Amino acid sequence: MSLYPLNLAVRLVLEIAALVAIGYWGFDQHSGVWQFLLGLGLPLLAATAWGAFAVPGDPSRSGSAPVPVPGAVRLLLELALFGLASWALYDAGHPLLGAILASITVAHYVLSYDRVAWLLGRNESYLP
Repeated sequence: MSLYPLNLAVRLVLEIAALVAIGYWGFDQHSGVWQFLLGLGLPLLAATAWGAFAVPGDPSRSGSAPVPVPGAVRLLLELALFGLASWALYDAGHPLLGAILASITVAHYVLSYDRVAWLLGRNESYLP
């Protein structure tokens, strides 16, 4: 699986960039209380979802899954977060940064094709 240190470092940078982009968008939308609710609350919500919903045994994470989900659900969550972050940069007036974030995300997933295949192969239902 794509656990090469450089690829994991790129993934970490992408995760941080996504949270910063979503927070930036939130702060850019309103003023006053709403600015802080969106600017701090949205990245916190995204980070919570990122950390909570996981595929048991995912070697690119700790292996633990507070809320176990099938691999396809996890992959959709990841793509949604990075897509939202790219759109947020575009919407906040930074289309080039949004395009760069999206391009690096696509390149990361292409290079992580083995992890994508692993995730798609983990479709067990974890519902009671």
